[in-house]
Amino acid sequence: MKLHQILLGSLVWLVWSCQGNAQEAASQSPAAADSDSVQRITLLFAGDMMQHMPQINAARQKGGTYDYAPCFEHVRERISRADLAVTNLEVTLAGAPYSGYPQFCAPDAFLEAIKGAGFDLIMTANNHSADKGRKGIERTIDQLDRLGLPHFGTYKDAAAREAQYPLLVEKNGFRLVMLNYTYGTNGLPVPKPNIVNLIDREQIAADIAKAKTMQPDAIFACMHWGEEYQLVPSKEQTELADWLFEQGVTHIIGGHPHVVQPVEVRTDSDGAKHLLAYSFGNYISNQSRPNTDGGMTVEMTLEKKGGKTQLADCDYYLTWVARPPVSGRRNYVVYPTSYPQDKLNSRELGLMKTFTTNARALFKERNKGIEERE
Repeated sequence: MKLHQILLGSLVWLVWSCQGNAQEAASQSPAAADSDSVQRITLLFAGDMMQHMPQINAARQKGGTYDYAPCFEHVRERISRADLAVTNLEVTLAGAPYSGYPQFCAPDAFLEAIKGAGFDLIMTANNHSADKGRKGIERTIDQLDRLGLPHFGTYKDAAAREAQYPLLVEKNGFRLVMLNYTYGTNGLPVPKPNIVNLIDREQIAADIAKAKTMQPDAIFACMHWGEEYQLVPSKEQTELADWLFEQGVTHIIGGHPHVVQPVEVRTDSDGAKHLLAYSFGNYISNQSRPNTDGGMTVEMTLEKKGGKTQLADCDYYLTWVARPPVSGRRNYVVYPTSYPQDKLNSRELGLMKTFTTNARALFKERNKGIEERE
């Protein structure tokens, strides 16, 4: 063998050896890096999105269109900062003619504005899901799909529910499972073959079992429950919350009473923390009776390291709704309670102060493990 052939062969072996060592190191380094890296995801949960007839009339433009963008202009930035923002759609989108209480039907523009405000996931199981029968259930689903908004809680039929529920959300390296149930539909029948998820422990247990097979980092149970206008959760709520945690739910998100109720961050025997929020109140509505003209928004951060997910941070802030009769403005507007006071009139300031004072007094007495953030 000639000298140049020997040298060439040695060079090839050296290159192959270096590449092999580099590939081996590369295959090992991600695993090593993963064990030390921390993944994070921020979630935001807001209360009931409602549309009474005065709200629909206020949003109506001269040409017959509807504009809800002003409703969310002062909260849009904060909502959009979250990796996932979730809210409860407590209206149907059955198309014109529109209607308020007691059987809600809102313009499609309302949902478009909710998406424009930064919300990513929509709960649909609540006591108004069946307000407009089959058309209301199915057209609401169609509009959510049209806008590319993932949703959970109501389904066109059993096949759709089987394929789409529990809802698995994959974001920032996390696998989050979302569940949603309501105590009822105001006595209105759910038309077949449509499905509205009802609070039924046997069905919920089966759904949680299915959720666990999805290898989730967390399971969220979003419950439409409790008694309207009551600031303290009922015995049924507290017992069901305990049961949900026993079944393996990680965090519980509540709504329906139209007022805020206490929030707890529980720590289990393994040191893991679990959020329990009984009711977020109204995010936007025309309700004006005490404690109904505002709500609470919870922000939470999950962290994952070495395959273990934990609740790393959790706080809340309050919002308040200015109605046209109070503000003198055309539309309804959601304000964070940190909004500059010199930009509100005296009636707005007085009502906002009443709401925040009552909420803070309740939370000071009953909240556990969570603080307000302005």
